[in-house]
Amino acid sequence: MSEHRPGVGRLLGVAAAMMALYAVFLRPRVLTWGTTHDEADRSFPGDGLIPDADGTSTMATTLPAPPEVVWPWLAQMGCNRGGWYSWDRLDNGGRPSAERIVPEWQRLEQDQHLDALPSGDAWFTVAVLEPERTLVLRSQTKLPSGRPFDLRYEPLPKAYIDSIWGFHLRPEPGGGTRLIVRASGRSRPRPLTRTMDMLFWEPAHLIMQTRQFRNLRTRVSATAA
Repeated sequence: MSEHRPGVGRLLGVAAAMMALYAVFLRPRVLTWGTTHDEADRSFPGDGLIPDADGTSTMATTLPAPPEVVWPWLAQMGCNRGGWYSWDRLDNGGRPSAERIVPEWQRLEQDQHLDALPSGDAWFTVAVLEPERTLVLRSQTKLPSGRPFDLRYEPLPKAYIDSIWGFHLRPEPGGGTRLIVRASGRSRPRPLTRTMDMLFWEPAHLIMQTRQFRNLRTRVSATAA
């Protein structure tokens, strides 16, 4: 029976072929979901924060309200605030994201921490802030502990992820908003994190980001109405 089983080399070959097909045909779509060519190629505020980024994705959607209506939903993002409007069981400790604008969550400041976990043990830092136009969040995390670090005060760890998550609002004709989300990062050790990016983080980001787009559209539509 064993002689009819595929050998390890054959299985590795099949896996390599599948990875190659994904990299050539599917990955470019995953990394530019919903964008125009101009949006995918354009520079945005915050891009220079990680000039030697290993990977970048740009995703976009159109929301049915002007930027001043969309902005308050972004301003209150964060665990222990309005949530992330995505899959709450995965990224908000099971707590439902806000379905209304909460005034006490509207204040944002440069370098403010927004909790990434309900425990507050990890966070995003407000790196670029242009109200009603741009919000760029930065996360610097040690591996494998998942603990935050800050390059301004401590040396670069041997294993880490340094990433940005940028939200860019641009008015659309007819009163809508083009929401363009740029994510990029640098991680080490790259031989390990490159595989994790392709097999897990990039598909996961697509799933979470498109869910956020959908839920933001529902909330913005209700606000506009």
